[in-house]
Amino acid sequence: MLRFDVPPVHANATRLDAVITFLVCLAALGLRLPWLMLLLVVAGAVRGFVGHYRCPIHRASLWLVQRIGRPGPKENAGAKMFAAKLLFIASAISVVLWLAGSTLWMVPAAVLLVFSFLEWAFSFCAACWAYMLWYRFRPQQ
Repeated sequence: MLRFDVPPVHANATRLDAVITFLVCLAALGLRLPWLMLLLVVAGAVRGFVGHYRCPIHRASLWLVQRIGRPGPKENAGAKMFAAKLLFIASAISVVLWLAGSTLWMVPAAVLLVFSFLEWAFSFCAACWAYMLWYRFRPQQ
């Protein structure tokens, strides 16, 4: 469902958010610092449940892309909020697994690494695609 109760988001700002997600996951996996995933838990919770414009990371991304004059087209925030909720869930699972002492925390971090790469490198948001597909084929009420 398209969301009109929250302001649309700039495409390049959300892509820069994906770069940050990619770098955090890369650092967490490469340097074996799973506590970094806590940043993504907070960012995913704020973006997914409150809105992108309340997230400090997104606000910094928006400021930067506006500063260089390339904010990109505006997109409906509904699909991006769904993707942020999935970010919250995956990063929270990663943190819980880490706190439980399991090395399986790397699996959701690696999944986020791959999908955030697809978003920033190719502008392909798998969660947004699934979101739109769900609303296209679900039974009408």
